[in-house]
Amino acid sequence: MRIRSLVLTLLWCPFVSLTAQQTASASRPADRVAAAVDTNALRGHLEFLADDALEGRRPGTRGADLTAKYLATQFRRLGLEPAGDSGTYYHRVPIITLTPTPTLKAAAAAELAYRDDYVLWSMRNDSVTSAKGEMVFVGYGIVAPEHGWNDYQGVDVRNKIVVTLVNDPGLRDSTIFRGPILTYYGRWTYKIEEARRQGASGILMIHTTESATYPWTTVQSGWTGPQVRIEEPPTSLLVAGWLSTEAATRLFSQGGQDLRQLMDRAAKSEFRAVPLGVELDATVRSAISRSETHNVLGRWAGRGPLAREAVLITGHYDHFGIGTPVDGDSIYNGAEDNASGTAAVLSAAEAFARSGVRTGRSIVFVGFTAEESGLLGSQALVAKPTVPLSRTAAILNLDVMNLYGRTQDVSALGLDQSSLGAVFGRAAAAEGLRVSVNRNALLQGSYFRSDHFPFALAGVPGTSIQNGEKYIGRPAGWGHKQKSEYTAKRYHQPSDELLPWFSYGGALQQLRVIVRTAVAVGTASAQPEWNKTSEFQEAGEKRQ
Repeated sequence: MRIRSLVLTLLWCPFVSLTAQQTASASRPADRVAAAVDTNALRGHLEFLADDALEGRRPGTRGADLTAKYLATQFRRLGLEPAGDSGTYYHRVPIITLTPTPTLKAAAAAELAYRDDYVLWSMRNDSVTSAKGEMVFVGYGIVAPEHGWNDYQGVDVRNKIVVTLVNDPGLRDSTIFRGPILTYYGRWTYKIEEARRQGASGILMIHTTESATYPWTTVQSGWTGPQVRIEEPPTSLLVAGWLSTEAATRLFSQGGQDLRQLMDRAAKSEFRAVPLGVELDATVRSAISRSETHNVLGRWAGRGPLAREAVLITGHYDHFGIGTPVDGDSIYNGAEDNASGTAAVLSAAEAFARSGVRTGRSIVFVGFTAEESGLLGSQALVAKPTVPLSRTAAILNLDVMNLYGRTQDVSALGLDQSSLGAVFGRAAAAEGLRVSVNRNALLQGSYFRSDHFPFALAGVPGTSIQNGEKYIGRPAGWGHKQKSEYTAKRYHQPSDELLPWFSYGGALQQLRVIVRTAVAVGTASAQPEWNKTSEFQEAGEKRQ
């Protein structure tokens, strides 16, 4: 009996000690919220959001409207206050949708094949848009005084159709721009913006998998169906599109030019634009519909004098809807991109509600619309914020969660840009994770491709979660292989759907780091600040 009592005592003492430690740990707000993150909630939301019933969640469709209602209903269920327009959960985003049927041909040449050779869409809100003009190769189409670079120097492209490379010259020469790390000058969105500023009537971007960082199939799926955008006043730019490398090679040869040689010349600062002497005739007939879509916002109210400020936890809920069938499947479910991030936003909100933790600053949860159409939902919220930008402390974005398994590390975009990086690092350490740099994300310019970016341009520090690289129980490079396979076979394809092998432990790790970061920012005496070396510091100062 004495022996049994002694054994029980020895067993009980460590248990009491551990229980005391857990109780002390659980008393800290960040620990309480992190402990409340629930796998079943995450999985349940994901299974619903990625279901065929929501028809791919394309903005302006029944599926997207149902998704928005689902988010609002979940926010209400959890006790979040409406944080949208006029006391509702919804922030209105008026949109115009144009479904293009284009033709593109060069004089004295056969018409190019839509989808195989090119894709093209209208930059006007008209049922028929035509652009005729000479092709002018403008290299990378960049005007960057700070890099001593001007691809438009000495050329007048008004009423011309410019042809440009994507990415930036650092792809070819590691000593210029940021080397292989993509800058915003390399993004297709910038190419269109600059062509518009230069007065061009059209722009065609030459695709290579290396420069675009995704295959031609992604171009086909993303730019051939309904094109959604915010309705804006017309400019000189009439049409925009992509050319396959093969089609571009043929067109350049008609003008007596070798595409590969010009690509090499374009990577040097002395490059000057080359008129090709080839007339293009581009026409886009568009089926037009006007409607509206919505960002969905719920506030977990803060307590104290900082409650009017906010930390945003965000993810986009839209995808490509019903489109061109691939292997008999026409529903673009977007399970990873980004039903997973939307499910994570809802799960984060549930963790705060379950834990009861209230920070000084409010936590605002946002489901963005129309991200796939060019970050339209986040741009609309920046243009008409429901929380003034000066009172928006940070944005923590969730776009494509880790559904591959638990890792020893975690990553996020832009951690070197602001003091938010140190906060994120401490949150990761609390979960036993180290912070790694996702080099592929740097090479692909991922910082410019998700919904935190419009806020960065407006001066709000932010980050977007990324997968770690060291998967537990997996060999080195396994995670990179999975990401490459996803990009090649499922990204923006109907095959991005709920898969039986999805594992939720990695997403749970990421989400716990995010809620810890949110608590830290929410309770800090001051907002995060941009680093002096950040390109967004000036915008941050103006925001104040």
